[in-house]
Amino acid sequence: MSSSDAPAPDAPPTLAQVVAALDGLYPPSTAEGWDAVGLVVGVPAAPVRKVLFAVDPVSAVVDQALDWGADLLVTHHPLFLRGVSSVAATTFKGSVVHRLLTGGCALHVAHTNADAAPRGVADALADLVGITDRRPLEVSAAPSGGEGTDAARGIGRVGRLAEPTTLAGFARRVAEALPATAQGIRFSGDPDAPVTTAAVLGGSGDGYFDAVRAAAADVYVTSDLRHHPASELRERAEFEARAAGVPGPAGTPFLVDTAHYASEWPWLRYAVEDLASALAAGGLAVEARVSELVTDPWTGQIPSR
Repeated sequence: MSSSDAPAPDAPPTLAQVVAALDGLYPPSTAEGWDAVGLVVGVPAAPVRKVLFAVDPVSAVVDQALDWGADLLVTHHPLFLRGVSSVAATTFKGSVVHRLLTGGCALHVAHTNADAAPRGVADALADLVGITDRRPLEVSAAPSGGEGTDAARGIGRVGRLAEPTTLAGFARRVAEALPATAQGIRFSGDPDAPVTTAAVLGGSGDGYFDAVRAAAADVYVTSDLRHHPASELRERAEFEARAAGVPGPAGTPFLVDTAHYASEWPWLRYAVEDLASALAAGGLAVEARVSELVTDPWTGQIPSR
């Protein structure tokens, strides 16, 4: 794990104060309508000295939080994305709730609201792969009570590559920038084709193919790409390139497929830094760490012959 340099203060903030700072960074009103974000477990008046950030609220991460003595676990993925009728410890999710309660550790979720935020999941991924002059792939509506839109807030990012390269070179850059996983990095397209612009979206992103096409990105980095949507996108791209008289195996956007966990983990370091800054503005501080446990569910790979 890596930690911030700021020590916990003698008079720590309350959970309510830390949650308010997180909500300022990642407004719940900017989450997708189907999402479940915010405080899941915890007493608002409880003091918070230590905060652990992680992608997934899985058992191993809970162990890590409790072993470290964390007062708050902040995860990207929700523990309860759908409604439940019981949190009994006889279920695996209920056991997580009871262990957190018994250990005095709260749980807070920042999911699609963190995807869309400035210095959120998309910006962290875009920074790692070298996208400049960027904008959201799809601009989000303003938070509740606001007017218009926030040009820096939205799903995904698209822009120019600071260092143009080939598709294979770009895929290698992505592989070197992200945490190692069993899946590794897959790409679709001519490996020698030049790429000068790119779009990224952390997590599952094949629902945004139309936005990527509209943005005219040369390559799209996302996760969980399914066979049929990916195949149809590439077939359409190659068909339209031939119809336009573009020579060779062209057709954009090309695709780079990453492990879901790997594409979202880089944001955690930004979250640690930005929470520290938000609390410092109010004269508050916590000790915060990023979990480096790999919570990607795939544990091995055997190359095809």
